Amino acid sequence: MAQKTYAGVTIDVNDEGYFTDPSQWTKEIAAEIAKEEGVELTDKHFEMLEYLRNKQAAGEQLTIRGINKSGIVDVKTFYQMFPGAPLKKSTKIAGIPKPTSCV
Repeated sequence: MAQKTYAGVTIDVNDEGYFTDPSQWTKEIAAEIAKEEGVELTDKHFEMLEYLRNKQAAGEQLTIRGINKSGIVDVKTFYQMFPGAPLKKSTKIAGIPKPTSCV
């Protein structure tokens, strides 16, 4: 198992850099990961990250369609907030495993 250090905390990650223990996540760690991913976090970003964390903790599958139904942002805005591969990028920043719907 690999480890990375963010905000002075050593985090257990898998070979793709996703957290293996979501309880290690903090907002400070999220900000550092976001900077690596080229994303500057706003309050709306943190609202979305909390949504993703709550859905994952409840055992629900994360999908782009689900993001659209979140009531937080629409899909177009989600893509703007996390450009490139938004679901991969947002879940990495949220400190949760990569969704099975992502390749």
